[in-house]
Amino acid sequence: MKITPDIVRHEFIGSGAEITRSAHGGYVGLGGIVVGETRNTFTLISQGQPKNVVKEAAVFNFQFGDGTVVEIDGKLLVGRPEDRLKKSIKRLW
Repeated sequence: MKITPDIVRHEFIGSGAEITRSAHGGYVGLGGIVVGETRNTFTLISQGQPKNVVKEAAVFNFQFGDGTVVEIDGKLLVGRPEDRLKKSIKRLW
């Protein structure tokens, strides 16, 4: 998978996610499969339990089907999934 600023337009449901940094200490280290997404949260299945994680409060490592791991700040992901397609992201590098 080619990593570009357009990665925030990707569909995250079904991918693996792990929280590497967070303002909420209980989120750090939490990982699982993304099964749902709202404007402000991801729902992860972790150890058989659904966990809601606030996007803005966390930095995520997403693992996609081809084995690619990408770190994304949750602040870039805030918004409805269908509206992220319309969002333009400035290139940071």
